[in-house]
Amino acid sequence: MRWISTAVLLVFAAACNDNTGPQGTAEPLALIRPQQAPDMSALSRALPGFGGLFVDHGVPTVYLTDLGQRGLAERLLGGFARARGATGIRVLAGRFAYRDLDKWFQDVSNEVFAQGRVVFVDLDEAQNRVLVGVERGASHANVRALAARLGVPDEAIAVRDAEPIHYMATLRDQVRPVVAGLQINFGNFLCSIGFNATSGGQASFVTASHCTNRQGGVEGTQYFQPLASTANSFIGTEVADPKYFRGAGCPKGRKCRFSDASRAAYAAGVPFALGGIAATSGPNNGSIDITGTIAITAEGDAVVGDVVNKIGRTTGWTQGTVSATCVNTGVSGTNIVQLCQTFVDAGVGGGDSGSDVFALAGGSATLLGDLWGGNSAGTMFVYSPIANIESELGPLTTF
Repeated sequence: MRWISTAVLLVFAAACNDNTGPQGTAEPLALIRPQQAPDMSALSRALPGFGGLFVDHGVPTVYLTDLGQRGLAERLLGGFARARGATGIRVLAGRFAYRDLDKWFQDVSNEVFAQGRVVFVDLDEAQNRVLVGVERGASHANVRALAARLGVPDEAIAVRDAEPIHYMATLRDQVRPVVAGLQINFGNFLCSIGFNATSGGQASFVTASHCTNRQGGVEGTQYFQPLASTANSFIGTEVADPKYFRGAGCPKGRKCRFSDASRAAYAAGVPFALGGIAATSGPNNGSIDITGTIAITAEGDAVVGDVVNKIGRTTGWTQGTVSATCVNTGVSGTNIVQLCQTFVDAGVGGGDSGSDVFALAGGSATLLGDLWGGNSAGTMFVYSPIANIESELGPLTTF
């Protein structure tokens, strides 16, 4: 990555001042703002043979095509090194001057994207080369041939495979295909998608039963992703949401179910990824930026002490340990008891209802259920196990 500051950080002394060299020639002063990254172009003008600057394990490291300029490099960059806690700089023999690399970088960048499947072009200061990243399977030879036609020495160009770079989206943005963990909107409320599924061949997603216009019973709740106010955001309609029952194992004076889950059928033409969970940058860091997708490859159950995860629109990816299983759980402010639920010591917030809950191993997920509640402190969540969900919604294909 090109490391450029807009400020010109090098100054030159007048020929008659105290910074005059032994032969009376003007000598550049040290960087006047050592806490900032140097301007590479200015540095290349002040330091003959300069080929690039980078920091290696905290040590500023400089390429020089003329190692005789080491003393000047140390004077110019001593303050920069000290500001970063280094005692000095490291000098490496460089093959190419920065000025040449910069010209080749511009020339290659101007032409190579026309080939297609090019991810980036970089003046790579850490390698003293021009680096071109291409999608996997794209021709490296074609890039090198183009560089040769532009007069770039073959040794000055490096080509490597790179993952495509996309616009970043969050769990609260419109995302297609639709995956688990994204924000959904119904009425005046927000929830999260638990997981995609097919039921009897019908493309569907599962969320919480209380993420419907009426908890328990089908009234055709319509869902939007991420918001009804967003263009082309309608994604589906509630089609399965069993009514709550009394008696038969339900505590006296209460109504019960074994899952707080409902199923909505996708509208025609809405793309969705079966078995896909939106992944953020990692658990318990608060990020809701989507960085990829986690694949569900199995369904399962958890026991006390297992580490499990959830990804939802409010708190993103949180992870913690299962603290209790098969808990008959009263819902504050209602006469509802959810039977045989699982408690997890992990973060949660309003709007996370419906979120996927999963165990993670080797980069793939075992689907455990859907989240529907938590404590007021946001430090513990409750989910309905997948077996309970399928006992009420019927068999589901989830991956």
